[in-house]
Amino acid sequence: MANEVKDQLTSDHAELYDTLTARRYFAKFERIGGHLARVAAEVEAEGKLSRTEARVLGVYLKAVAGTFRALSNKYLMTGRGEGAPKLTIDRHESGFPVAQELMTMAVDAQQAERHLAGMPSETELKDRMVRQIVGELTIPTALQFALSQRYYYEALAAGGIFWARNDPDAQWIANVGERRQYLVHWAVWDTQVNLPVVYLMDLEDSGRKPLPNDAYRWPQVQHALMAQAIGGLKLLTIATGFDKDFADLHPKRLRRIVLGPMYSASFTLQSGPISQVLEGTKAPDGEDWALVWTVEDLVSEREEAVKEGWFSSSVRQIYKLDPVAGADLGATRQERMIILPEKPYQVLVEQNPRGLQGLRKFVVGAGGRLIPTL
Repeated sequence: MANEVKDQLTSDHAELYDTLTARRYFAKFERIGGHLARVAAEVEAEGKLSRTEARVLGVYLKAVAGTFRALSNKYLMTGRGEGAPKLTIDRHESGFPVAQELMTMAVDAQQAERHLAGMPSETELKDRMVRQIVGELTIPTALQFALSQRYYYEALAAGGIFWARNDPDAQWIANVGERRQYLVHWAVWDTQVNLPVVYLMDLEDSGRKPLPNDAYRWPQVQHALMAQAIGGLKLLTIATGFDKDFADLHPKRLRRIVLGPMYSASFTLQSGPISQVLEGTKAPDGEDWALVWTVEDLVSEREEAVKEGWFSSSVRQIYKLDPVAGADLGATRQERMIILPEKPYQVLVEQNPRGLQGLRKFVVGAGGRLIPTL
């Protein structure tokens, strides 16, 4: 059994060995990152995200782009020498770097300033390159690698990165009667699926102190939410457990936004209808991809008082579940969206596969223009 699991992990993960492949991979995600921000803006315009929610989600989307830029610098010299590092991606139902890459980045970030202090400056490295090219008539591979690593550590030191763990933060929204209303948000690079996942919780606080200023409750809340940030857990399980553990905190709504998978004929292994669409596209490099974006939403329908012992009671949320999927989904609703260039979309329309009929489509048109479809 252990060997079967190991073989599965090995077959799902792939290293990008040569320079051209790595450059194409990062260029693809650089383009996709810009489209994600446009999708968020479109969803906000439709009223499915508030301005605050869209702003918070936008910060996470920029952070994902920042992570890819940092990794792009780290692996700038892939294939240029035996010691050059190689990026590992999950090519099965992900298309993103494996979570171990993010964990390594977090460790590197702690030592970024020390590394930068011990490195020559960008100007000095470039000057040495010119002197080697002119004086020795050789390619300054070692100096190029040193400069790429400097860029990498500078990106980590500058911040704006989507880490493996992005601990909860609370944004005050308004006061609702005697309760304070917050948008609590956090995110992880889910280790089970190797995808960035964002959580948004509408929370009402009936405690005496504002939650973010409460030195007793806030650390417990942060710990509890991060411990439950696992893709395999249903939203209903997360919300009801939180509701029970914190008597004066009332989770009215919980959303989970999964950014991915990214499918590409060049980099990933896929089966089913998306495979047929990409194979039938025969699109040029840069247009052979599709990215799925899933939003799970759990909404409280009402509150009920529940007895706890002989003389006390507490308020509990009663959540509305999907009328068809019910407890199997563990959410009020689920919406899946797919973002793809025009050529794959044309093939998708022609084939009209049943497995993709329920997805909301966003088409990337000429000049990067985003075209929502019904």
